[in-house]
Amino acid sequence: ITIDFVLFVLLLVASMAIGLYYALSGRQQRTTREFLLADQSMKCLPLSLSLMATFQSAVAIVGTPAEVFTNGTQYWFIGCSYILGLLIPAHIFIPVFYRLHLTSAYQYLELRFCKAVRICGTITFIFQMIIYMGVGIYTPALALNAVTGFHLWGAVLATGLVCTIYTALGGLKAVIWTDVFQTVVMFAGQLAVIIVGVQQAGGLSHIWRKVIEGNRISGIDLNPDPTVRHTFWTLALGGVFLMLSLYGVNQTQVQRYLSSRTEKEAVMSCYMVFPCLQIALGLSCVMGLVMFACYSDNSPLDNQYITSKDQMVLYFIMDMLQDFSGLPGLFVACLFSASLSTISSAFSSLATVTMEDLIKPHYPSMVETRATLLSKILTFAYGLVCLVMAYVIHLMNGSVLQAALSIFGMVGGPLLGVFCLGIFFPLANSTGAVTGLVAGLVLAFWVGIGGFVTQIPSITTVRPNNCTDMAATENAIMATVTTALAPITDEPSKPVGLYALYSLSYMWYSALNSSVVILIGLIVHFLHQKCTGFNAKAFEAQILCWLPRAEGKMDTSSIKCNVAILY
Repeated sequence: ITIDFVLFVLLLVASMAIGLYYALSGRQQRTTREFLLADQSMKCLPLSLSLMATFQSAVAIVGTPAEVFTNGTQYWFIGCSYILGLLIPAHIFIPVFYRLHLTSAYQYLELRFCKAVRICGTITFIFQMIIYMGVGIYTPALALNAVTGFHLWGAVLATGLVCTIYTALGGLKAVIWTDVFQTVVMFAGQLAVIIVGVQQAGGLSHIWRKVIEGNRISGIDLNPDPTVRHTFWTLALGGVFLMLSLYGVNQTQVQRYLSSRTEKEAVMSCYMVFPCLQIALGLSCVMGLVMFACYSDNSPLDNQYITSKDQMVLYFIMDMLQDFSGLPGLFVACLFSASLSTISSAFSSLATVTMEDLIKPHYPSMVETRATLLSKILTFAYGLVCLVMAYVIHLMNGSVLQAALSIFGMVGGPLLGVFCLGIFFPLANSTGAVTGLVAGLVLAFWVGIGGFVTQIPSITTVRPNNCTDMAATENAIMATVTTALAPITDEPSKPVGLYALYSLSYMWYSALNSSVVILIGLIVHFLHQKCTGFNAKAFEAQILCWLPRAEGKMDTSSIKCNVAILY
């Protein structure tokens, strides 16, 4: 136990040391460009590891093996969505954001549409990330406490305070380099557990025989029904939109793209995320298969040794691997590395959008030293908000917590839709963008909450699924690894009417919501044009501004005149 505790403390100390190093070295983050964009000096390798670690949450690490343990390897096909989910950001979104010299992704919305669209996007993002922070820091600490006896609030406070300090002192550069360190710890922890687990299970041949007998190697399910939880189409196609909402337009990732030395390195970092995500997904799936081989005949859930499937990984660590000194501690460090990387990214992105979108526009003459100091204060403030949100989550029951996690997933799709409306449709106007965003959010909450309410009987009846579904929903939000948003139930008949809409697989949420934003935005534009009359000169100007895209040109004055985006 002593060495396990020492490894956990060393993780926190090392993360803090990296932050202090970048706070005290060089120019000490004296400008907002240095503090919020790492002085645009980052190379593609650390950027790619940081991009991967940002959404590799602690709950994802324990949730995905539990999904494979329970339902087999069907979820592995999410890896197919990574191809388009990373190629499109690399060649469409990154050139737009990088060539406009932005700091916040939502600055684009004002350049393309108007200030109201920018403010709506910023507030929506802040709401999304505040929910994410509380869940991201509390849920893994709760699972760890339930199985290992680690003090719940000790883990929450240690993670929150360390994360806040090194993010506020070292800025984005400290966040990225701690992400690199924490990614290495995550991979090392998972790989060590798999190697020792294979040995404990009796070797690879024994594991393969067990998983084949248990029907845990899934084939390609080509069922086109969008209400089926996991099929090839929901994972490979629906997952593309989920990836775009995270790796295309989410501020945490855009901020990293903008911190690279050149646009080419930003694109390369996006390419390099692909193997990183595939390795993370592969390790999680293999861990789930190893656990199944060890417990297929004697499930801890069936014996009521644990109360939920998301505790499966931690139980496996403490049960099968407790005789290997330091291994449980290494996995605890792996778990909290994921938590630190995601929470620090949230702090940094929230401080950035608050500063750039809500404060600076009202104080354009603010000097850089004061702006940088205020950015650091904002980071500390969001750290305190994170701890408060963790306590709020603590007061909720499982059903309300699942609803809170679902809200996070509902917001990504509409934000993706409004960005796509601006980039791909040069005729779309500000009125259409605002109306489309509001309509997308309304639909997202209607479908998400409606689906949640219709499933309450299943949730309350089968208590062991609560935490698993809670972990599953956050995995859907993070997109690198996922489990199910809804509980697994055997439906007696195919849902019809509104129930069919409420039964939509969570993997299609981003696609549905973003499509509604685009559709409503275009309809409102044409209705507005019909009422005001067709403006031939404006149409010609927009088309002329759109054509230089193929030549890689940019006309900033045209953008500021609210015409088509150029890049």
